[in-house]
Amino acid sequence: MNNQTQEKELNVFKWAFKFATTAGIAGILCCVAPAVLFMIGLMSGIYAISFADFFYADDGSVGIGSWILRGLAIIIGIYGVYLYRKKQNQCSIDPKRKKKNLILVTLIITALGIGIFLTLEKWSSWYFDKHIVPAQQEEYRQIDLQKQTQNK
Repeated sequence: MNNQTQEKELNVFKWAFKFATTAGIAGILCCVAPAVLFMIGLMSGIYAISFADFFYADDGSVGIGSWILRGLAIIIGIYGVYLYRKKQNQCSIDPKRKKKNLILVTLIITALGIGIFLTLEKWSSWYFDKHIVPAQQEEYRQIDLQKQTQNK
C-alpha cells in the first residue's frame, strides 16, 4: 500500500467525520446553543429555556422547530455522501473500491452523526436540569422579590 492509497483512506474518515459532526450538531442545535451561551454567560436561564421552548411543544415533546433541525441534519448527511460520491467519481480508482468507500462514508456519517446527536442531547438535558433550570428559578424568584418590593 503506497502513501497515496493511505491518504485516500484517511480522507474517507476525515470526510465522514466532518459531515457527521456537522449533521449531529445541526440536529440538536436547539438545545446545545442555549446551553453553551448560558455556560459562557451570554444568556440568562430564563432566556435559555424560552429559546429551547421554541423548539418543543408545551408538553415537552419534540416540536416543529426540532423536526426542522433534524431534517436539516439529514440533509447535511445526504449532501456529504453526495459530495463524496461526486468527488470520488473524478478519481480513477477501482470501481469496487469506490463502492466500498461510498458504503463506508455513508455508514460512518450515519452512525457518527446519530451518536453525536444522541450524546449532545443527553448532555444538554443534563446541563439544563443541573444548571439552567435552577438559574431560571432563581431569576424568577428575584423578579418576584423586586415586584413585592415595588408594591410596598
